[in-house]
Amino acid sequence: MNEALQTLMDRGFIKACTDIDALSDLMDKEKVKFYVGVDPTGKSLHVGHMVPFFAMHHLQLAGHNPIALVGGGTAMIGDPSGKTDMRKMLTPEQVRENCVSIKDQLGTVVDFSENPEKGMGKAVMLNNADWLSSLNYIDFLREIGRHFSVNRMLTFESYKQRLERGLSFIEFNYQLLQSFDFLTLYRNEGCRLQIGGDDQWGNIVSGIELIRKTEGAECYGLTFNLITRSDGHKMGKSEKGAVFLDPEMFSAYDFYQYWRNVNDADVIRFLKLFTFLPLAEIASYEKEGVNINDAKERLAYEQTRIIHGEQEAEKARAAASAMFGGTGHGIESREGMPSHEITRSELEKGIGVLDLFASTDLAATNSDARRLVAGGGAWVSDKKIEDPKALIDSSYLDEHGELLLRAGKKRYYRIVVK
Repeated sequence: MNEALQTLMDRGFIKACTDIDALSDLMDKEKVKFYVGVDPTGKSLHVGHMVPFFAMHHLQLAGHNPIALVGGGTAMIGDPSGKTDMRKMLTPEQVRENCVSIKDQLGTVVDFSENPEKGMGKAVMLNNADWLSSLNYIDFLREIGRHFSVNRMLTFESYKQRLERGLSFIEFNYQLLQSFDFLTLYRNEGCRLQIGGDDQWGNIVSGIELIRKTEGAECYGLTFNLITRSDGHKMGKSEKGAVFLDPEMFSAYDFYQYWRNVNDADVIRFLKLFTFLPLAEIASYEKEGVNINDAKERLAYEQTRIIHGEQEAEKARAAASAMFGGTGHGIESREGMPSHEITRSELEKGIGVLDLFASTDLAATNSDARRLVAGGGAWVSDKKIEDPKALIDSSYLDEHGELLLRAGKKRYYRIVVK
């Protein structure tokens, strides 16, 4: 098998391929242009979106040429794949803003520079709004729509699931548009391969068939396992919700803690998928006598370093170490922790504990904070809070002159008093 494909296989990415032997032969003969699409339905991706882009990184390292396709056009419709309800419709302005944010996030994993390192493929980012927004509907139906069988489309799992709840006509068009994307990239860029999550299999196969019918050419599809955690939960979900890449939506410290607290059974698998560490180094964490927490800390550090940068990863690791009995209990070790400032005068007046927790990432509302207190999970500077009417004042300051809030055993928030 082609070396790059073997790397993806060894690291646990590959679920299915339309013709892996033919694709392997092609990749042995030439550097292949390939693409993965992402719809900018929000300002931030979350970690569950990133599996194809980590795979893209390995293919780029092998010299193949990535195309990251931002769906500025398809996001105006919404992909029904894996969804039980129709997506919320976005305005063109929202889509444009989301496209800009997503490019920066993908740039942490894929090198979009004009001159990548020697041996690496050149990556580009395109936007399908450039060709979809100006389509003439009649011409599109005559050229593209005639090649699609409604009966065949309804056999794909993504549509079958939605038919039970109701599938809108606008979503029904999505597969045609994604197939047209592949055809356009083949015609304009010489793209021969589409990669994506396993839920995209039907869309990818339809694009390959469209290219075969219209151009007489053979292209390929490669899908990856949809990642779930060993506890059955969806990848990228936490107590706070989705694990977003945007630090304004999910702090670097919480991001680090998400990876640090994964189940033991997931650690090695996630090191292979979500870091760039060599497989031989990852294997060293599987040896008898190795502390699994060392592997978890390495996973958390590497993933945070990739997405948020080395400085934020160092700060998050130091903050976690200070909180959980490691080295570095000084105040500087807390810098990576989520925080905000209050004035001393505010504190001296007394702040209701529910208002205090609700002003942080630890509770979304006062009701959430009340449940936290009632459940015995609310702490302020090592003092357990049992009264939801408690007033927090300067008597709760810790040795650093701060309020250190804790929800449960592992979620912390730092309030700096000025």
